[in-house]
Amino acid sequence: MTNHLQSTQSLYLQKHADNPINWWYWCDSALEEAKQANKPIFLSIGYSSCHWCTVMEGEVFSDRAIADYLNANFLPIKVDREERPDIDSIYMQALQMMTGQGGWPLNIFLNPEDLIPFYGGTYFPVEPKYGRPGFLEILKAIRRFYDHEPEKLMAFKTEILSNLQQSALLPKDTASDLTQDLLDRGITANSAALLPNDFGRPSFPMIPYSTVALQGSRFKREYNYDPQALSRQRGLDLVTGGIYDHVGGGFHRYTVDNTWTVPHFEKMLYDNGQILEYLANLWSIGVRQPAIERAIAGTVEWLQREITHPQGYFYAAQDADNFTTPEEAEPEEGAFYVWDYEELESILSATELAELQREFALTTQGNFEGNNVLQRRSDRALSDSMEGALAKLFTIRYGKPATEITTFPPAKNNQEAKTKDWSGRIPPVTDTKAIAAWNSLIISGLARAYAVFKEPAYLNLACNAVQFMLQNQWPDGRFQRLNYDGVATVPAQSEDYALFIKALLDLQTACPNDPQWLERAIAIQQEFDELLWSIELGGYYNNSTDAGKELLIRERSYMDNATPSANGVAIANLVRLSLLTDNLEYRGLAEQGLQAFAVVMDKSPTACPSLFTALDWFLHGTSVKTSSENLEQLSSYYLPTTVFRVETELPQDAVALVCQGLSCLEPATNIEQVLQQIEQAIDN
Repeated sequence: MTNHLQSTQSLYLQKHADNPINWWYWCDSALEEAKQANKPIFLSIGYSSCHWCTVMEGEVFSDRAIADYLNANFLPIKVDREERPDIDSIYMQALQMMTGQGGWPLNIFLNPEDLIPFYGGTYFPVEPKYGRPGFLEILKAIRRFYDHEPEKLMAFKTEILSNLQQSALLPKDTASDLTQDLLDRGITANSAALLPNDFGRPSFPMIPYSTVALQGSRFKREYNYDPQALSRQRGLDLVTGGIYDHVGGGFHRYTVDNTWTVPHFEKMLYDNGQILEYLANLWSIGVRQPAIERAIAGTVEWLQREITHPQGYFYAAQDADNFTTPEEAEPEEGAFYVWDYEELESILSATELAELQREFALTTQGNFEGNNVLQRRSDRALSDSMEGALAKLFTIRYGKPATEITTFPPAKNNQEAKTKDWSGRIPPVTDTKAIAAWNSLIISGLARAYAVFKEPAYLNLACNAVQFMLQNQWPDGRFQRLNYDGVATVPAQSEDYALFIKALLDLQTACPNDPQWLERAIAIQQEFDELLWSIELGGYYNNSTDAGKELLIRERSYMDNATPSANGVAIANLVRLSLLTDNLEYRGLAEQGLQAFAVVMDKSPTACPSLFTALDWFLHGTSVKTSSENLEQLSSYYLPTTVFRVETELPQDAVALVCQGLSCLEPATNIEQVLQQIEQAIDN
C-alpha cells in the first residue's frame, strides 16, 4: 500500500502526501479498491487554507497508531473541496442531515458498494478533548458497526439516500408567484440576517445577503428593517474591523467574535472579489467614508502584489497559519499579521505609537493570544503620519517598503516557506491554483470598482485575468474549472459558468463600447445551457452527466454559502442577456429557473439571497440605450438591474431611451431624466 497523493497537483492534497495514511484521491480505482476489499471509505474533505484542516493533518493524520488502524480497516480518500465542490456539496448536505451541523474538515464514512454515507463529523482530536472522543476510538466503533449491524446500516443508508434525493427534487407546484411581494419578503428576511450579532457568534461578510439588502434600499417601501442602514453598516464593519488587513490589504475569511475584531486569518479570493464589488456599490450610492476607498485600494494592491500570477490569473487563497522560524514543526495561526505591543514600541516613535492607539484598538495585553489584531476606531481618513506608521509595519512584515515591492512571490508550500530567504516575516503559504469561479468574482469586483473610481489599474487587472481564462481554460473546446501553472483541468461546474458569464457582463457594463465581452458571454452561455440546463426541472445542474456519474444525486445549487449560488447568478445573467440582445428565449429560461426554486424562495428566503437578486432583475430589468459619450458617466451610478447599450441613432435632442419589458419610455433629454425614468421603472 502507498500514499497516492504524491502525484496530485492540489496544495491541500500535497499537504497530506507525507502522512503515514495510505491516502487515495477520488477516482474510479479508489472506489473499486474499496468495493473489492469490502472496506468502508473514510472520505476526508477540506481545503488548503482551512485552519482546522491544518491542525488535523498535523495531529491526527500524522499519528502512526491511527494510520495503521485506518489503513487496515478503511479505504481513506482525500478530496480538495475547491477542486470538486460537487462532491463536497453532497456529503456536506449529508453531514448536516446526520448531525445538524457542518464545516471543514468534513470527515465522513461511506458504504463502499453505493457510496452512501452512514457516519460523519468535522474535527476529531487524537485523544478525547473539546467534548469529542478520540479518533481511534471512533474508527474502531465504526468498523464494529459496519461489520456487526448490517440491518441498522441498511436502514440508516436508506433514510439518508431518501433525504438526499428529496432535497434534489424541489416541489414543482409553486405556492408563490414571481411578484414584488415575494421580492419584498426576501428583502426583509435577508436584511434581518444582517442585524447585529449579540450572541458572541462569528461574524461573516455575508455579501449575498448584503447585496439583497442594498438592492432593497432602492424601493420606496416600509420594511421591518432599514435595508440601507444595515447594508451601510455591514460595509463599515468590513473596512474598519480586524477582518481587513490594515497593513497589507485584503480581507480575511471571517472574525471569530461578534465585534469584527479577531479573524480567522486565511484570505480567500472569493471573499475579496465579492467585497470589492459590494464596497464599490456602497460608494456609488453615496456611502463615501474614506475607510471604504482605502480598503478598496489596499485590496487591489494586495491582489497585484501577492495574488496575481505573471500570466494574469489570480491565486486561490493564502493560509491562516505561518511559520515564525524555519525550525518550527507547525505553523502558528495569524503570526504574519499580528503585533506584540513591545514590538510596536521598538518599531514606532512614541508619537506614532500614541497616534496608532488613537486610531486603532490597541492594548499592552493584546486581543489575540497576547498580540494585537489592528481594528479601526473610526472610518475617517488616516493622517499622513498614521499612514507612515503603518508603512513601517509593512516594512517589518514584508522586509521592504511597499514602494520597493511590485510583486511578492508566494511561498507555494511549507518547504518553500521555511527555506526561502525572506527579508521580513515568513509569509503564509499561498495556494497558487486558479479557480475559474473565484477568478470571476475578482473580475466582477474589479470591473465594478473601475466603473465607480475610473482607476485604469483596476480594469487592466480584470482584463488580463479574463484574457488568460479565454485563452487557456478551453484546451479541448470545453470550459475547465482549474488551472495549475498554465495547465487547465477538471470540467467546469455550474458556478464556474455562471460567475464567468457574470464577469463578462460586468465588464460589458464597465466598458459598454467594447463588444467582445457580450459576444463571449453569449457563446459561453450556449455551452452552459447545452451541458447543464435541466429540461425536466428547470435551473442548472452542478455538473454534467459525464463529470460525476458516480455521485449519489445530481444537484442544482440554489443555496448561498460563502459564494453566491450558481442558479441565482445564472438566472440573473439570463435576464441581462435578454435585455442586451432582445432575445426573449433567455427571459423564458430565467422564468423557468425562478419557478423551479419558487418554493424555497417562499419558504426559506434566507437560504437563497442570490435568487432574490435574480428575481429583482426579472421584475425590474431595464435597458438604457444611449451614446457612448454618456455611458461612462451612467456606469458609475448604482443601477443594479440596468444594462447599457450603445445607440448611435437616438431621436433628436434625446440622450437616451429607457426601456423595460417590451416598451420604452419617452426619450430622455438629459442624464437626470434618465435616472428618474430608471427609478420610475423600478417603482412600476
